[in-house]
Amino acid sequence: MNLDFSFLDASVLQSFVLKGLIFSVQLTLVAMVGGIVLGTVLALMRLSGKPWLAIPAAAYVNTLRSIPLVMVILWFFLLIPLMVGKPMGAELSAMITFTVFEAAYFSEIMRAGIQSVPKGQVNAGQAVGMTYGQTMQFIVLPQAFRNMLPVLMTQTIILFQDTSLVYAIGAYDLLKGLTTAGKIYGRPEEAYLLAAVVYFVICFGLSYVVKKLQNKIAIIR
Repeated sequence: MNLDFSFLDASVLQSFVLKGLIFSVQLTLVAMVGGIVLGTVLALMRLSGKPWLAIPAAAYVNTLRSIPLVMVILWFFLLIPLMVGKPMGAELSAMITFTVFEAAYFSEIMRAGIQSVPKGQVNAGQAVGMTYGQTMQFIVLPQAFRNMLPVLMTQTIILFQDTSLVYAIGAYDLLKGLTTAGKIYGRPEEAYLLAAVVYFVICFGLSYVVKKLQNKIAIIR
């Protein structure tokens, strides 16, 4: 196949690969934290029993879960600058888009986690004088996070894989860095092959951690 990886010296790895990998990791962490926070709020809205909270939250979740991510990325990148009247960088646009989009998925995970907590514990919290917010904060949410932690990490792995889609708007992620290096040195096949290997190693390693964590949580239960 005449594959040649000799162009991947230290300078190339630092200038192209490391730069893209750092942004991919940053995007994953920002979207994960923001998505979990916003997703938890959406889950609480849907479980509040109040239609004026539950209906908008359900519409938000169902709409975003029904639209391809790449389309949402293009919407935010192209339409928001027209609305605010000034351009928005690809990196900032990607962070906002991923946070908003992933919140819909994290919301469903958190909703399942909250519902997995026995109602008797909620009733016990209310019996000792706790408000709805205090019951959620001190009793329900800690258990929900623990129960759903493996699923949250699995969704984060999927999120890391999806960061390659920011290539569509020119954001400099891991795939973009390797692709640029491949074009400059005339080795696009090697660059794409290396990108697949890097994504596989990272995601497989994280999947192994999730499996170990899942077994540990099962023992605690």
